[in-house]
Amino acid sequence: MTTTLRPTGPIQQGADGAKSHTYDVCDNGRPVGAVEIGTDPRFGTATGELRSLTIDEPSRRRGRATIAVLAAEEVLRGWGCGRVQLSVPEGNEAAGRLAAALGYTERSRNMLKGLGPTAPALPDGVVAREMTAEEFAAWQRTSVDTYAQSWIDQGVPVEQAMHKSRSDHARNLPDGMNTTGMYFHVLVTGGVAVGHVWVSVSEGDDGEPSGFVYDVEVGEEYRGRGHGRALMQQAEHITLAAGARRLGLHVFAANTPALRLYESLGYRTTQYNLAKNL
Repeated sequence: MTTTLRPTGPIQQGADGAKSHTYDVCDNGRPVGAVEIGTDPRFGTATGELRSLTIDEPSRRRGRATIAVLAAEEVLRGWGCGRVQLSVPEGNEAAGRLAAALGYTERSRNMLKGLGPTAPALPDGVVAREMTAEEFAAWQRTSVDTYAQSWIDQGVPVEQAMHKSRSDHARNLPDGMNTTGMYFHVLVTGGVAVGHVWVSVSEGDDGEPSGFVYDVEVGEEYRGRGHGRALMQQAEHITLAAGARRLGLHVFAANTPALRLYESLGYRTTQYNLAKNL
């Protein structure tokens, strides 16, 4: 049996240069599945994505998925991609094993928590309030570089990391701190602001409102005192006040303290994000 990819149509290309293409996975010319690839416009045109892969049940467990992924990677190399990424839903052990066997490593994960009717009370001596315009301006002066550095630390080239950071900020905050659905709060103790949290509340893919923590940070000199936990509790207050009953976040796999904190707060992993250099 010979497994090959056969295009189902022309390459699609957006105004931003991002490409996408869908292929039939064929054995001796007979379709037995499908694969979709593309480039991730958030990082520019040099990062590829394996967006979906399906193999028909009767044709599984015969190496066809492995060949399809390797063939898709060759296409992405031809497009000039030096890196490819994919996501594996929690519980899809077969996809996880395949990705690991092909050299993909976990870079980050998405987590989600269903919220109760009320959020936990903040610790004694700690209060939260909305960020002032001056505080937002100070945050904004460094936020692009800080966010980009978090991706650089994961091995993403500087140019691609900066592209993602700038595009994410422009897309998420077109009206700055006054952007609809965006909430910036700071944590205060002893009259001093010790950290901040940025939460978005919007309609999810299923039509239900959902919160998402975009940024949470405690000042370096105030760490190790439980302020990170308090900020995440405040994120729950923000989300519930905006009418949502679930709260998600994205965390890098190497950030073990943050992972432990989120797990202790009741967040569960919904998706693993993996990457590989081509």
